Amino acid sequence: MTRERRRRIIRRRRTTIGILLVAAISFLAGMTDAAGLLIAGSFVSFMSGNTTRAAVALADGQAAYAAVLLGGLLMFVAGNALGIVIAHNAARRAFRILAGATLLLALAAIITDPGLATLQFYAIVLAMGLVNAAVEQIEGLPIGLTYVTGALSRFGKGIGSWMVGTPRRDWGLQIVPWIGMASGGICGAFLERALGAGVLWLVCTLAATLAVLTFFIPPRLQQRFAPRSLPPPVKNSRAESGL
Repeated sequence: MTRERRRRIIRRRRTTIGILLVAAISFLAGMTDAAGLLIAGSFVSFMSGNTTRAAVALADGQAAYAAVLLGGLLMFVAGNALGIVIAHNAARRAFRILAGATLLLALAAIITDPGLATLQFYAIVLAMGLVNAAVEQIEGLPIGLTYVTGALSRFGKGIGSWMVGTPRRDWGLQIVPWIGMASGGICGAFLERALGAGVLWLVCTLAATLAVLTFFIPPRLQQRFAPRSLPPPVKNSRAESGL
Protein backbone atom coordinates (compact mmCIF):
# COMPACT_ATOMS: atom_id res chain seq x y z
CA MET A 1 0.00 0.00 0.00
CA THR A 2 1.41 3.38 -0.99
CA ARG A 3 1.72 6.20 1.52
CA GLU A 4 -0.74 8.34 -0.42
CA ARG A 5 -3.37 5.62 -0.46
CA ARG A 6 -2.91 5.05 3.26
CA ARG A 7 -3.44 8.75 3.87
CA ARG A 8 -6.64 8.71 1.82
CA ILE A 9 -7.96 5.75 3.82
CA ILE A 10 -7.16 7.41 7.14
CA ARG A 11 -8.76 10.66 6.01
CA ARG A 12 -11.86 8.80 4.82
CA ARG A 13 -12.18 7.12 8.21
CA ARG A 14 -11.79 10.43 10.05
CA THR A 15 -14.40 12.05 7.82
CA THR A 16 -16.84 9.17 8.31
CA ILE A 17 -16.52 9.30 12.10
CA GLY A 18 -16.94 13.07 12.04
CA ILE A 19 -20.06 12.90 9.87
CA LEU A 20 -21.64 10.22 12.06
CA LEU A 21 -20.92 12.26 15.18
CA VAL A 22 -22.36 15.43 13.61
CA ALA A 23 -25.49 13.55 12.51
CA ALA A 24 -25.95 12.04 15.99
CA ILE A 25 -25.49 15.32 17.87
CA SER A 26 -27.73 17.18 15.40
CA PHE A 27 -30.36 14.48 15.92
CA LEU A 28 -30.06 15.06 19.68
CA ALA A 29 -30.40 18.82 19.14
CA GLY A 30 -33.44 18.42 16.88
CA MET A 31 -35.13 16.04 19.30
CA THR A 32 -34.44 18.42 22.19
CA ASP A 33 -35.59 21.49 20.26
CA ALA A 34 -38.92 19.93 19.26
CA ALA A 35 -39.56 18.56 22.75
CA GLY A 36 -38.47 21.83 24.35
CA LEU A 37 -40.74 23.86 22.07
CA LEU A 38 -43.75 21.73 23.00
CA ILE A 39 -42.90 21.71 26.71
CA ALA A 40 -41.72 25.30 27.23
CA GLY A 41 -43.41 26.98 24.27
CA SER A 42 -40.08 28.38 23.03
CA PHE A 43 -37.18 27.12 20.98
CA VAL A 44 -34.15 25.79 22.84
CA SER A 45 -31.62 25.82 20.00
CA PHE A 46 -33.23 27.95 17.27
CA MET A 47 -32.14 31.37 18.52
CA SER A 48 -33.13 33.17 15.31
CA GLY A 49 -36.71 32.13 16.01
CA ASN A 50 -36.50 33.25 19.65
CA THR A 51 -35.07 36.61 18.58
CA THR A 52 -38.06 37.16 16.29
CA ARG A 53 -40.47 35.96 18.98
CA ALA A 54 -38.91 38.38 21.48
CA ALA A 55 -39.34 41.27 19.05
CA VAL A 56 -42.98 40.38 18.43
CA ALA A 57 -43.60 39.98 22.16
CA LEU A 58 -42.23 43.46 22.80
CA ALA A 59 -44.46 44.87 20.07
CA ASP A 60 -47.46 43.14 21.67
CA GLY A 61 -46.63 44.50 25.11
CA GLN A 62 -45.53 41.13 26.50
CA ALA A 63 -42.39 42.43 28.15
CA ALA A 64 -42.11 39.54 30.64
CA TYR A 65 -42.16 36.91 27.89
CA ALA A 66 -39.69 38.91 25.82
CA ALA A 67 -37.37 39.07 28.85
CA VAL A 68 -37.51 35.27 29.21
CA LEU A 69 -36.62 34.83 25.55
CA LEU A 70 -33.78 37.34 25.74
CA GLY A 71 -32.53 35.50 28.81
CA GLY A 72 -32.58 32.34 26.71
CA LEU A 73 -30.39 34.04 24.13
CA LEU A 74 -27.89 34.91 26.84
CA MET A 75 -27.94 31.33 28.13
CA PHE A 76 -27.29 30.01 24.63
CA VAL A 77 -24.29 32.32 24.24
CA ALA A 78 -23.10 31.28 27.71
CA GLY A 79 -23.46 27.62 26.73
CA ASN A 80 -21.28 28.11 23.66
CA ALA A 81 -18.66 29.90 25.76
CA LEU A 82 -18.83 27.20 28.42
CA GLY A 83 -18.33 24.54 25.76
CA ILE A 84 -15.06 26.14 24.67
CA VAL A 85 -13.89 26.41 28.28
CA ILE A 86 -14.76 22.79 29.04
CA ALA A 87 -13.10 21.53 25.86
CA HIS A 88 -9.95 23.65 26.31
CA ASN A 89 -6.91 21.36 26.39
CA ALA A 90 -9.18 18.33 26.82
CA ALA A 91 -7.97 15.07 25.30
CA ARG A 92 -11.55 13.85 24.75
CA ARG A 93 -13.30 17.15 24.04
CA ALA A 94 -16.47 15.68 22.50
CA PHE A 95 -16.89 13.26 25.41
CA ARG A 96 -16.41 15.99 28.02
CA ILE A 97 -18.90 18.32 26.30
CA LEU A 98 -21.56 15.65 25.85
CA ALA A 99 -21.12 14.58 29.46
CA GLY A 100 -21.72 18.18 30.54
CA ALA A 101 -24.79 18.41 28.31
CA THR A 102 -26.11 15.19 29.86
CA LEU A 103 -25.90 16.69 33.35
CA LEU A 104 -27.74 19.83 32.25
CA LEU A 105 -30.46 17.82 30.52
CA ALA A 106 -30.81 15.64 33.63
CA LEU A 107 -31.28 18.82 35.67
CA ALA A 108 -34.00 19.94 33.26
CA ALA A 109 -35.71 16.55 33.48
CA ILE A 110 -35.70 16.68 37.28
CA ILE A 111 -37.47 20.04 37.34
CA THR A 112 -41.20 19.33 37.38
CA ASP A 113 -42.50 22.34 39.33
CA PRO A 114 -44.41 24.63 36.95
CA GLY A 115 -43.07 27.58 38.93
CA LEU A 116 -39.55 26.63 37.81
CA ALA A 117 -40.42 26.33 34.11
CA THR A 118 -38.10 29.19 33.16
CA LEU A 119 -35.20 27.52 34.99
CA GLN A 120 -35.94 24.28 33.12
CA PHE A 121 -36.00 26.17 29.84
CA TYR A 122 -32.65 27.82 30.58
CA ALA A 123 -31.04 24.50 31.55
CA ILE A 124 -32.02 22.98 28.20
CA VAL A 125 -30.86 26.06 26.26
CA LEU A 126 -27.52 26.01 28.09
CA ALA A 127 -27.07 22.35 27.13
CA MET A 128 -27.83 23.10 23.47
CA GLY A 129 -25.32 25.93 23.43
CA LEU A 130 -22.77 23.63 25.03
CA VAL A 131 -22.94 20.89 22.39
CA ASN A 132 -21.93 23.28 19.60
CA ALA A 133 -18.32 23.02 20.76
CA ALA A 134 -18.24 19.22 20.35
CA VAL A 135 -17.55 19.39 16.60
CA GLU A 136 -16.60 22.65 14.93
CA GLN A 137 -14.96 21.31 11.79
CA ILE A 138 -14.43 18.14 9.79
CA GLU A 139 -11.14 17.95 7.91
CA GLY A 140 -10.84 21.72 7.91
CA LEU A 141 -14.44 22.36 6.79
CA PRO A 142 -16.63 24.39 9.19
CA ILE A 143 -19.71 22.56 10.42
CA GLY A 144 -22.65 23.64 12.56
CA LEU A 145 -24.53 21.32 14.91
CA THR A 146 -27.58 23.38 15.87
CA TYR A 147 -27.17 26.24 13.38
CA VAL A 148 -28.85 24.58 10.40
CA THR A 149 -29.56 27.90 8.69
CA GLY A 150 -25.83 28.31 8.17
CA ALA A 151 -25.51 24.69 7.06
CA LEU A 152 -28.29 25.11 4.49
CA SER A 153 -26.70 28.36 3.32
CA ARG A 154 -23.33 26.66 2.77
CA PHE A 155 -25.09 23.75 1.06
CA GLY A 156 -26.92 26.12 -1.29
CA LYS A 157 -23.72 28.01 -2.07
CA GLY A 158 -22.09 24.67 -2.81
CA ILE A 159 -24.83 23.86 -5.33
CA GLY A 160 -24.32 27.25 -6.95
CA SER A 161 -20.56 26.75 -7.13
CA TRP A 162 -21.08 23.32 -8.70
CA MET A 163 -23.43 24.82 -11.29
CA VAL A 164 -20.89 27.42 -12.37
CA GLY A 165 -18.09 24.87 -12.54
CA THR A 166 -16.21 25.74 -9.34
CA PRO A 167 -17.38 23.08 -6.86
CA ARG A 168 -16.37 23.50 -3.24
CA ARG A 169 -14.61 20.71 -1.40
CA ASP A 170 -17.03 18.29 0.27
CA TRP A 171 -19.88 20.81 0.34
CA GLY A 172 -22.37 17.95 0.39
CA LEU A 173 -21.66 17.16 4.05
CA GLN A 174 -23.22 20.53 5.00
CA ILE A 175 -26.66 18.94 4.61
CA VAL A 176 -25.90 16.41 7.37
CA PRO A 177 -26.80 18.72 10.31
CA TRP A 178 -30.15 19.55 8.71
CA ILE A 179 -30.96 15.87 8.19
CA GLY A 180 -30.06 15.18 11.81
CA MET A 181 -32.10 18.11 13.12
CA ALA A 182 -35.13 17.29 10.96
CA SER A 183 -35.22 13.60 11.87
CA GLY A 184 -34.56 14.36 15.54
CA GLY A 185 -37.29 16.99 15.55
CA ILE A 186 -39.84 14.56 14.17
CA CYS A 187 -38.85 11.96 16.75
CA GLY A 188 -38.92 14.48 19.60
CA ALA A 189 -42.35 15.81 18.63
CA PHE A 190 -43.94 12.35 18.50
CA LEU A 191 -42.32 11.31 21.78
CA GLU A 192 -43.45 14.48 23.55
CA ARG A 193 -47.02 13.87 22.41
CA ALA A 194 -46.79 10.37 23.89
CA LEU A 195 -44.79 11.03 27.05
CA GLY A 196 -45.18 14.71 27.82
CA ALA A 197 -42.32 16.23 29.81
CA GLY A 198 -41.04 12.70 30.43
CA VAL A 199 -39.44 12.87 26.98
CA LEU A 200 -36.62 14.86 28.60
CA TRP A 201 -35.42 11.68 30.29
CA LEU A 202 -35.14 10.02 26.88
CA VAL A 203 -33.23 13.04 25.59
CA CYS A 204 -30.94 12.82 28.60
CA THR A 205 -30.42 9.08 28.00
CA LEU A 206 -29.54 9.72 24.36
CA ALA A 207 -27.02 12.39 25.36
CA ALA A 208 -25.46 10.02 27.90
CA THR A 209 -25.27 7.25 25.29
CA LEU A 210 -23.52 9.55 22.84
CA ALA A 211 -21.12 10.63 25.57
CA VAL A 212 -20.18 7.01 26.28
CA LEU A 213 -19.71 6.27 22.57
CA THR A 214 -17.51 9.32 22.02
CA PHE A 215 -15.27 8.23 24.90
CA PHE A 216 -13.96 5.51 22.60
CA ILE A 217 -13.14 7.93 19.78
CA PRO A 218 -9.34 8.41 19.85
CA PRO A 219 -8.39 11.64 21.65
CA ARG A 220 -6.27 12.85 18.72
CA LEU A 221 -9.28 12.54 16.44
CA GLN A 222 -11.54 14.40 18.88
CA GLN A 223 -9.03 17.24 18.96
CA ARG A 224 -9.20 17.47 15.16
CA PHE A 225 -12.87 18.43 15.44
CA ALA A 226 -11.79 21.85 16.74
CA PRO A 227 -10.11 24.58 14.68
CA ARG A 228 -6.39 24.72 15.21
CA SER A 229 -5.30 27.50 17.49
CA LEU A 230 -3.28 30.27 15.95
CA PRO A 231 0.33 30.45 17.14
CA PRO A 232 1.09 33.25 19.59
CA PRO A 233 2.31 36.46 17.97
CA VAL A 234 6.06 36.84 17.73
CA LYS A 235 7.30 39.69 19.87
CA ASN A 236 9.41 42.31 18.16
CA SER A 237 12.22 43.08 20.53
CA ARG A 238 13.25 46.13 18.49
CA ALA A 239 9.79 47.61 18.72
CA GLU A 240 9.57 46.90 22.44
CA SER A 241 12.90 48.58 23.04
CA GLY A 242 11.72 51.68 21.17
CA LEU A 243 14.15 51.20 18.24
